[in-house]
Amino acid sequence: MPKWLYNKWDMVNQENINELEQAQLDFIATVSHELRTPLTSIRGFADTLLSSYDRLTPEQRQKFLGIIKDQSNRLIHLVENLLTVSKMQSDKELIIYKTVDIIPFVDSSVQMVKNQYKSHKYICNYAKNLPKILIDTDKFQQIMINLIDNASKYSDENSTVYINVNQNFENNTVLISVKDEGIGIKEEDINKIFNKFSRVDSPLIRKIQGNGLGLYITKTLTEKMGGKISVTSSNKGSEFIVEFKGASPDDDAKKKIKE
Repeated sequence: MPKWLYNKWDMVNQENINELEQAQLDFIATVSHELRTPLTSIRGFADTLLSSYDRLTPEQRQKFLGIIKDQSNRLIHLVENLLTVSKMQSDKELIIYKTVDIIPFVDSSVQMVKNQYKSHKYICNYAKNLPKILIDTDKFQQIMINLIDNASKYSDENSTVYINVNQNFENNTVLISVKDEGIGIKEEDINKIFNKFSRVDSPLIRKIQGNGLGLYITKTLTEKMGGKISVTSSNKGSEFIVEFKGASPDDDAKKKIKE
């Protein structure tokens, strides 16, 4: 190899290494920040309870314990998301396919999120005689919980979240729509929201806890199972639509395990 070509190759290699190192540093910095915030909150309120328990009213104790619980759940959610991302990137994500009617899984996802957002209203419309689809039910439920949780988190209290499941007869697909009455997403930000650790920069969104992994995981899992995800948004809210192809009659005989 000519010396000039070798030098050029070496420069390209070094650039790639530098980019990888920077990506790793950015990842560590982001995760450290996301971990530090709830941990600091948990330690602070635990210290207050330990040092001033007798001087606190029962209401204050209850409030502080509630904050510790909420921040612990936030930590658990972050760690679960990081483990999911790690598995997806290492191609060790196990996908166990089953041919199922998705309505029970959509409905149970709604109920799980509903318990966390008592002031929200949830309206579900499910079409009848929907075709079954071939999916990993655990991962499908993770997709639905992420979307419904996002719709709830980024919309005002007492607002409504709409969950619709319909069939597209032209291409035999099942469409699951999650629509909110929230703050919406700017057109220039729509392509960014599915990136890792991506959060739209807005004064309203800065006040909301999140780690920017939910939609990345949602899109990746949807596509791994052969589905599609799309989003439309305005200042009156956002709508996410997940689409899966209806299972063919012989899919039950072809239940597959993918690694």
